[in-house]
Amino acid sequence: AKGKFDFDKLGQYFSALSNEANLQKVDAAWLVFGIKDKDHSIVGTQYKYELKALMSLKKSIADKTNGRFTFKEIHTFQVDGLRVIMFEIPPAPQGIPISYSDHYYARDHESTCGLSIEKIERIRAQATKYDWSAEIIPHATIADLDPIAIQFAKIKFIEKKPERAEEVKSWSDEKFLDKAKLTIKGEITRTALILLGSEESEHFINPSECKIRWKLLDKDGDSLGYEILHIPMIRSVEKLYALIRNLKYRYIPDGTLFPEEIDKYDPYNIREALNNCIAHQDYKIGGRINVIERPYSITFTNKGRFLPNSVQDVVTKDIPEEEYRNPFLVSAMHNLKMVDTEGGGIRKMFNIQARRYFPLPDYDISDGRVAVTIVGKVIDMEYARLLAQHNDLTLLDIILLDKVQKKASITDEELKYLRSNKLVEGRKGNVHLSKVVAQSTGQKGRYTKVVGFDKKYYLDLILQAIKTHEAMSRAEIDELLFDKLSDSLDELQKKNKIMNMIQELRRNGKIRNEGTRENSKWVLS
Repeated sequence: AKGKFDFDKLGQYFSALSNEANLQKVDAAWLVFGIKDKDHSIVGTQYKYELKALMSLKKSIADKTNGRFTFKEIHTFQVDGLRVIMFEIPPAPQGIPISYSDHYYARDHESTCGLSIEKIERIRAQATKYDWSAEIIPHATIADLDPIAIQFAKIKFIEKKPERAEEVKSWSDEKFLDKAKLTIKGEITRTALILLGSEESEHFINPSECKIRWKLLDKDGDSLGYEILHIPMIRSVEKLYALIRNLKYRYIPDGTLFPEEIDKYDPYNIREALNNCIAHQDYKIGGRINVIERPYSITFTNKGRFLPNSVQDVVTKDIPEEEYRNPFLVSAMHNLKMVDTEGGGIRKMFNIQARRYFPLPDYDISDGRVAVTIVGKVIDMEYARLLAQHNDLTLLDIILLDKVQKKASITDEELKYLRSNKLVEGRKGNVHLSKVVAQSTGQKGRYTKVVGFDKKYYLDLILQAIKTHEAMSRAEIDELLFDKLSDSLDELQKKNKIMNMIQELRRNGKIRNEGTRENSKWVLS
């Protein structure tokens, strides 16, 4: 490639080397221009000398590969005045062989050829069989693990399985690691490194990383501090919990003058949310676990799509998960009392928040990541009173009512369900608690403010005001009615409602405008 190189041949090389990098389990394959094959002497290359033309190859290759797969990077440098290009080609994703122009390629010694059926099936089988967390790390030994973390893991293992306490005391560290399913026949796995590895051993999982970034924000979103926590994760979970400002929250329940004082966040919820991030992080695509703490909420995020159908299904159906992204890691964390594998962890978080009358955990599973926010205070006393006085509500009822208090969107089916159980009223987009619920929870005044009065009440007010003052402008009518309209309406909705009522009175011959459109003067007809 001293001067030119056929583009289709480049695409075939890309497909072949990407597929082979996957099968060889390496982080990248390399295609080098400007070096002789036989003796590796540097001859230089003038191929795509302009940087813009060279970098345009990324898009050109993506246009011809499945999934728009392309070069990870294109590196150029000079050696003794001679230009060399190194194309960095990423391995094909797990379970997905890479094609170029709808054909799959491979390498056979020094030749490029079609990807064999056997290799295609071997790559496709990874989609169901590959477990990143179970891979053994070559050259890693028990010396790369943190001794303090190992001893702490033994304590947690005994807490999980107290009947084996005496037996565990007689085990060597090596035997314990095998029994707890952290290692495989004495070999160090990625799971062992994530949970128990020393910070100096992080390089073993490069280019993946396992770090937690904690950030503290004030009410305006400005940063007050941050911390980066490293492996071993079994100790970092405890360090993070110590960083969180879990202060006391006080509120006065109905019917008493004595305040209720509880922690803003239940310790179980913090640990469950964080451990779920560690267990379900997609380490193959990189990225850190983030914990963002605000004055009254904490958000936990991890990379990787949410595997169950929906959070609501997990909580309401109470069915154990059928699929785990990192099964070996999840199993080890279960043995060390870090996560549940019975499918009850998320459901328990919801129940804890409901018992505290706090908003339920809020999940965002868009953009290939999972973010859960836990709120540490009552945001709607109306909702809190409802939970306190209606012990017969199901968890599904509470979840849907939580959406109503947060003014989140609900489906037609969910709205129909709430209406059929006489829990809400109103149109979609303007839903509020029903009259029956308001009466049973002592919120008649609140209900009236939300729903508003009958239209006749407002029409009579307009007529009476015009009769009293002989004339009213539109601004004066707005001032008369604004505070009396439903609290569920925003400012624009209120203005439109008032305009519609004025026009109705005009059409019915009750009032007329003796001013202009901009400077109205409404009088009785």
